[in-house]
Amino acid sequence: MTFENKTVIVTGGGTGIGKETAKRFFNEGANVVINGRREDVLKQTANEIDPTGQKVRIAVGDISLPDTAKKLVAVAVEAFGGIDILVNNTGKFNPTPFLDHTAEDLDSYLNTIVKGTFFPSQAVIPEMKKRGGGAIINTGSMWAIQAVEATPSSAYSAAMAGRHALTRNMAIEFAADGIRVNAVAPAVVETPIYNTFLTEEEVAEVLPGFNAFHPLGRNGAPKDIADAILFLASDSAAWITGVIMPLDGGVTARLR
Repeated sequence: MTFENKTVIVTGGGTGIGKETAKRFFNEGANVVINGRREDVLKQTANEIDPTGQKVRIAVGDISLPDTAKKLVAVAVEAFGGIDILVNNTGKFNPTPFLDHTAEDLDSYLNTIVKGTFFPSQAVIPEMKKRGGGAIINTGSMWAIQAVEATPSSAYSAAMAGRHALTRNMAIEFAADGIRVNAVAPAVVETPIYNTFLTEEEVAEVLPGFNAFHPLGRNGAPKDIADAILFLASDSAAWITGVIMPLDGGVTARLR
């Protein structure tokens, strides 16, 4: 299998894109460590992916804290001997008018997305160097590339733009160490993130309305994003680094 004997860390790995990505890596032979704040969700996901418990571990905690990132690395190294791939997948999304954002709200986006990329990468890169290289894939956003009038998201977009900037900066700084750093930038992907600010009934009513927003005629699915993440982590992408890959059903091609 493509990732046999590789060890992968996925932050935000309990649901949505992170869960699908962790599952795909496991199915391709990898050892997987998933992180999130909710222990019950992580345990359920880990058991669903690998009922034997042999190749999946969890590390609970707020990934915006350096100590959580260090704990995550310690779990991976102790269980599997090292780290080959990191997927920085944490995020939050709640469309909010610019003037309605509070200082606490802005901090929460920066913590979850920017610090949630910075600190795990800092913790993982020394371990990747011991392996002679590795791959970091960041889940960015189309909203960091293109504003969308229907979903005012200035704090989210600014934080995701920071994740994109970190992608390019780390790619250049660690290329000589054989560490590739790339990002994917999805448009609307149907994940549980929408249930954090909409009811189940509202999600069922609102999300189908975004199908036509994408030239390809449909919203994205977690599998669409996981496919690209696995490609960027694989040897097939060995000459790709510093790329922000739009995964948006054609949206940014139309808007440019």
